[in-house]
This record gives sequence, structure tokens and C-alpha cells, in this order.
Amino acid sequence: MPGEEELRIKAVIPRAHNVKSFRLEPGAGIDFKAGQFLQVTLENNPALKRYLSISSAPTEKGYIEFTKKLTGSEFSNTLDGIKIGDRVKVKYPFGDFILREPFSRIAFICGGIGITPVRSICKYMVDSRLNIDAALVYANHTVNDIVFREDFAAMQEEYPRLKVVHVLSEPAPGFKSYTGYISSQVIKEEIPDYAERKFYLCGPPAMVGAMQKILVEELALSRANIITENFQGY
Repeated sequence: MPGEEELRIKAVIPRAHNVKSFRLEPGAGIDFKAGQFLQVTLENNPALKRYLSISSAPTEKGYIEFTKKLTGSEFSNTLDGIKIGDRVKVKYPFGDFILREPFSRIAFICGGIGITPVRSICKYMVDSRLNIDAALVYANHTVNDIVFREDFAAMQEEYPRLKVVHVLSEPAPGFKSYTGYISSQVIKEEIPDYAERKFYLCGPPAMVGAMQKILVEELALSRANIITENFQGY
């Protein structure tokens, strides 16, 4: 059952030009699984409430972190004004966008802020030295929109079984990426054993739907091997 706590902001970390992470002091020790999300309420105001993915991993002790794209909404603007020492109300954990063992080969396809639960899962996988071969195909508009870019680069160095592939609408000189959109051809080239993997899809509903269609209709994957998380109204 989810538990509710009021926790102090421990750190605020810019992740991209319009994305920030908010680290909270550890509370009463509510357990969560990598990939789950929490409910955040600001100023004890029910109107300022959102469900946000936990971007930290259970293996990262001393804080729990959520990450938000700052969209200009009332919630985003209020959150953007939060300072270290301020308190927010959180309720967690929720969701089943989590590792389904004993799959030894998995793949993530996500776009934009949809990377947050994937970061949690990958960090947990790396820290725990799980025997998993993982591939991530991550789509963004520009290189400056990539969230957790340094984190994933470090994870690849530490854990060679994690492969990260970037797809950008606008390519950047000197940065390795595909240009355009995630396609079946990109998946075939970068994940040739795709038929043997469980796929995790996360991002805006339209993108998740499009990726499901590619996997099922173009690559003949079973829907049973596809796990989805839609970021709607964030």
C-alpha cells in the first residue's frame, strides 16, 4: 500500500534547459521498485498535485528523487520556485513499469521526459550488477533536450551490457545519433535480437502508441512482451 509523507527538499538539479530533478530527504523508509512513480502535492494544495516518476533507484540511498519537465503550468511554476529546505507532500509507490525477471534481454524505447523511470531501472540494474543485457533507444528534439545524458554515459562505462542509442530531430555536429524518428529500421540495426527481448515503452501517449504499432505490426512482436507507461498531462 502506498504511504504518505511530507519531506524536505534536499537538492534541486538542472537536467536540461527545461527539466529539473528534485531530491527529497529520506522519509520513513517506504520501499519502492525501480520504475515506479509517486504523487506530489505542493503547498498542501490539492489543485497542485501531479503523478511523477521516481528517477532515482532504490540502490541510491540518502534521498528519493523525482524529475519534472517545466511546462509553464501552475504546478510547474510553483515547483520551479521551490528552494532547498522547503517541504512537499508525497505519496508512493504506484505503478508496475518495473523489471519483470527473469528476462535477461530487455529494451527501452522512450522520448523526452519519458526517460525518468528508465533512468531508475537502469541505475538499479547497474548498481545491482544484474545479469541483464539492455538497450535504450531515446528520442529527443535536440541534443540540449537529452535528460540524464551524463548519467547514461557513465552507466555505459560501468556496465558494458547497457547500450544507449540517441535519435534526434535536429542532429548536432560531433554527437552520434540517428536523425528523424525512431523507426523499425533503427530498431533492427541497433537491436538485431529484438525478437528475443521484452520492450519497455515510455513517453507521450502518441509516441507510445506509434512505437507499439511498429513493434507489433512491423516487427511481429507479441503484445505480451511490451510494457508501457504513458506520460499524459504532466
